[in-house]
Amino acid sequence: MTPGDRGKRRTVSGLLMVVAGMVALVVASVPLYRLFCTVTGYNGTTQRAESAPPATVPGRVITVRFDANTAPDLDWEFRPLQSAVQVHPGETKTVAYHAINRGSVPVTGTATFNVTPAKTGLYFDKLQCFCFTRQSLAPGEAKDLTVTFFVDPDIVNDPNDADVDTITLSYTMFRAQDQDGAGQTASVPVAAPAQFR
Repeated sequence: MTPGDRGKRRTVSGLLMVVAGMVALVVASVPLYRLFCTVTGYNGTTQRAESAPPATVPGRVITVRFDANTAPDLDWEFRPLQSAVQVHPGETKTVAYHAINRGSVPVTGTATFNVTPAKTGLYFDKLQCFCFTRQSLAPGEAKDLTVTFFVDPDIVNDPNDADVDTITLSYTMFRAQDQDGAGQTASVPVAAPAQFR
């Protein structure tokens, strides 16, 4: 083997390692982005809490509004049962969304969510949420889907959020990709982000 052949092999090996590294970064980018959003609240990503805070902050009131959207391929009616509630930071509230399967076949749906303004995602904590599980509805079946949440009292110490008096919690319900077609009507657990705070 000539020195030129060895050089070509080293170049090809180096390029293959670069390509393999790029593929690994692409594969890891989505989970890493989700982790980043969960930890920082970036892009309105809410937090998941294990327990409610020990105290509320009575001097400040925040209005939490509720929004619901349904993907075009999901024949469901999906809406909040109330348009807004007022909370003190640290106060736990439970609200419900109403879902009805208007189609002729059983369908499983899954919800994505965010809050606006996006900077409040770090302080919006969910204790329990229908978005942590997939929801299955038989034809014509209706369910009230609940979410229990609080606004972290630490929001009052963040000068970037001093102007926040309204937070909008928005859900979009999609058809789950892995429909079983068996008419399943129970909620099916799905992976939810771990608590990082």
